[in-house]
Amino acid sequence: MKHCTSLAFTILAFAGMLTGCRVRSVPFKHEGTMRMSGKMNGDMSLSGNMGVNGKLQTEILTGGDKRDSPLKPVVVDGDAKKHDQRIAIIDVDGILVDRNATALLSASENPVALFREKCAAVTNDERVKAVVLRINSPGGGATATDIMAREIERLRETRKIPIVACVMDVGTGGAYYLASQCDHIIAHPTSLVGGVGIILNVYNLEDTMGQFNILSTPIKSGEKIDAGTPERPIASGELEMLQQIADSFHQRFIGQIIRRRPDLQTNRDLWTDGEVFAGSNAAEVHLVDQIGYIDEAIAEAKRRADRKDDWAVQMYRRTDNHAYTVLDRVPDGVAMPSLFPIHIPGMDRSSMPTFLFMWQSDPAMASSL
Repeated sequence: MKHCTSLAFTILAFAGMLTGCRVRSVPFKHEGTMRMSGKMNGDMSLSGNMGVNGKLQTEILTGGDKRDSPLKPVVVDGDAKKHDQRIAIIDVDGILVDRNATALLSASENPVALFREKCAAVTNDERVKAVVLRINSPGGGATATDIMAREIERLRETRKIPIVACVMDVGTGGAYYLASQCDHIIAHPTSLVGGVGIILNVYNLEDTMGQFNILSTPIKSGEKIDAGTPERPIASGELEMLQQIADSFHQRFIGQIIRRRPDLQTNRDLWTDGEVFAGSNAAEVHLVDQIGYIDEAIAEAKRRADRKDDWAVQMYRRTDNHAYTVLDRVPDGVAMPSLFPIHIPGMDRSSMPTFLFMWQSDPAMASSL
């Protein structure tokens, strides 16, 4: 009985980890004999006992490989057959890093690569006359967001169409970087906007490692090659070097915002220290142009495109990713539960981006990268 109980818990735990996987229907294959007793009602409910001897085969698809499923336009508002003019909604969600997030039996998409693919889809679709960049992100890696900002610039240069940003819950750090590259920014009254700063997470775990009798013995050439390692305190010269890098990235961040929104030069002391603003306050500081919702963003995009005919609104999705309204998000994939319940900040630093344009109100955000 003890072994049966352990097996049951193992099966339940594994089933929980598979939550979110897609199970594709396949032909039922049975070898051996099947016994069934009881009755089957008209509504297809089954009562009684059923025993199966032989093999039962099924197939689990995790959705980790999307290469055979290109993005396709999905109309979420308006009549696709009747309205040939389109507004494209490009959604930007989650932490922005230039890598695939891994999980058990699955891998979510690289947000930088996905963003470029969506921009390319808009570029190649002449029906699209305006874009709404729907943002819900605290930001991410400095290089990742810089690449994505360049994609917005390329799209504008290639198509010459208006791009309106709509900030949902959060548009901070690198996400605000992207919003600032648009022609107009709309934020919800309850949005969080700003966070114009940069951070590098560095930890000193020397004492913690000593408690576990772990001694680091690096073999290195180049005195500062391991600057920022959690295995020892950071030296003053290393701190100065990393601070200079952070300052230069911060100045680039500020410069890119002012290039697109020159009026912010006059009050730069109010928004360049990493402060986060509620939507209405962000409008007072001129970080956003308007308080509103996604509907107002779509209306503003139509107005800037200077077209009075009817429109259809579309998003870009894989074959297996649903899109029914302008608020639908791309699934993040399967979540993997931690096999080790204790997390020590800094020990997984090799898997993290370095300098981040990201508002970090929760330390766990750094460890999730």
